[in-house]
Amino acid sequence: MNKIEKVQRWLADNDQDIALISDPKTIQYLTTFYSDPAERVLMLVVFKESDPFLFGPALETEAIKDTGWTSPVYGYLDHENPWKMIADHIKAKNTNHTKFAIEKAQLSVERLESLQQLFPTSDFSANLTPFIEQMRLIKSNDEIEKLKVAGKWDDFALQKGFEAVQAGKTEDQVAAELQYALMQNGIMELSFPSLVQSAAHAAEPHGATSEKKIENNKLVLFDLGTVWQGYISDASRTIAVGKPDEKSMDIYKVCLEAQLTAQDAVKPGITAEELDKIARDVIAKAGYGAYFIHRLGHGMGMSEHEFPSIMAGNKMELQPGMCFSIEPGIYIPNVAGVRIEDCVHVTETGCEPFTHTTKELRYVEN
Repeated sequence: MNKIEKVQRWLADNDQDIALISDPKTIQYLTTFYSDPAERVLMLVVFKESDPFLFGPALETEAIKDTGWTSPVYGYLDHENPWKMIADHIKAKNTNHTKFAIEKAQLSVERLESLQQLFPTSDFSANLTPFIEQMRLIKSNDEIEKLKVAGKWDDFALQKGFEAVQAGKTEDQVAAELQYALMQNGIMELSFPSLVQSAAHAAEPHGATSEKKIENNKLVLFDLGTVWQGYISDASRTIAVGKPDEKSMDIYKVCLEAQLTAQDAVKPGITAEELDKIARDVIAKAGYGAYFIHRLGHGMGMSEHEFPSIMAGNKMELQPGMCFSIEPGIYIPNVAGVRIEDCVHVTETGCEPFTHTTKELRYVEN
């Protein structure tokens, strides 16, 4: 049974007629075609008992066909009303269009209302998102192989970033050098904007790479990822420039212990919240519990943040084929920030990371 057939089976099992799939990553997962249409409309329409169709901007239709998609493709011009055209194609294909399943986590209120106006007596209450999350949860061997290649390029990028670090350079300059090295090797797409943060700036876990100059005797945090055939990598490392102070070194030591302890504890049957607690307890015991201010990890695959969250309250048991990050962090404002991260896939007996850059503290001398 292929992926589209699984959606059709879900429709039948849940007494739904049509699935309206609007998340570009879900569309890629189900069809292999990816495009972020921005303000334009891209939608995969799956019928319970007949062939699906893809609908998108006219400027994308040939690209869709080039992927090998053999079901109908319909395009629209910018001046045309896409919602009326989608409705017309649905009505022409299927007279039973009373129950629609949508991705509630993705479809905007405005777009939903546009559909409801065209199908005023239909029901749009069914949520397809949890089913799609479960479909994407367990990665196939082919998916894991693609994630491994993305991980190798992440290791390459980290090494180039470490080599670029020098006191007096800006964070932006270091990020540019590692990204240029990737581009020279044909890796043109990143999972997310590369993050390079130095000294106290690294205590802002959702900060951004900046024009701040790297200082001697401080830590520098890297968080970056690459994309390989639609699958991403994501890893964090922290290195030392010169000889950081004792506090910074202690933060690093504790964060490393938490990351290694949690990664060693991964195995089928342990719950997401148990794994989070294992890392959190290490940090809390050392007196830094208040400075670990995010979940231990997130699912990953075609997106950098996927289902599930590795955090307190999530009692989901880990299963072979699940892929997620393990990224404890300690962030002390005006002092330093440390995060160490590998993404892993669960095996029958434990887990294997996708990145292999050493986590022992690396020193850059100036």
